[in-house]
Amino acid sequence: MRFRRKNAIGARLAMPLLAALLAGAGSPALAGMGTAVVPTSTIYPGEEISAGKVEEVEVTNPNLSGDYARSSHEVVGMVAKRTLLPGRTISVSALREAFAVTRGSSVRLTFSIGNMTISASGSPLENAAVGDVIRVRNTDSGVTVSGTVMADGTVQVMAK
Repeated sequence: MRFRRKNAIGARLAMPLLAALLAGAGSPALAGMGTAVVPTSTIYPGEEISAGKVEEVEVTNPNLSGDYARSSHEVVGMVAKRTLLPGRTISVSALREAFAVTRGSSVRLTFSIGNMTISASGSPLENAAVGDVIRVRNTDSGVTVSGTVMADGTVQVMAK
């Protein structure tokens, strides 16, 4: 096991810590290892992570390294890219932002230049998160344009 629950004090950690304190060394490595986020149940790819599906645990393995999530606010609202098993640390690379637009749905296209703004309806040709550049087909003209996905779900078309 690489970690322990925050509220439980195990003999595994207490003995080495006690031995270090008796030796006068004090172990800053054990004191500052922090926490890790682990699922409480299996989370499947494409599933959005909610606060009830994860918990923060105290890290007790000094050899644990990598890009694992250290607090629950890092993972809540994200979507799993691969299966996350209960009791295992969650790698940050195993998560992605939730899609703001999905392929085939209807979106509003906007193009602004100076004081003039043109808008039209469109259909994304791919799934995308906020800030992604995607291709969108204008449903009125059939022309495919590229644009940036905005936080409100619209696509800001880029000038050629």
